[in-house]
Amino acid sequence: MLVRSRIIYSATAFAELVLWQLPKPLAGCTHRFKYRLAYVVRETCVLRYDNEAGKGDHRHYGGKERSYVFSDPDTLIADFQTDIARWNHENRDT
Repeated sequence: MLVRSRIIYSATAFAELVLWQLPKPLAGCTHRFKYRLAYVVRETCVLRYDNEAGKGDHRHYGGKERSYVFSDPDTLIADFQTDIARWNHENRDT
């Protein structure tokens, strides 16, 4: 396991990051990493990055699933953190 952590943002929001290296790439991926990064607000997952065999790298944001171009673990985590900031900004009044 490369990363396994929970980051508390507030009493109602946290992020959970899990990332590990596989012996070979999953079907649909060109790299050897498996991951799931989730941002949960008021018990609802509002943002998730993950990869699944056959489905490849993708992210869930704003109720939509879109493909994600994975380059390396550091960029993945930075992109996830950028999307958390974006979500918080877009939803600051809710």
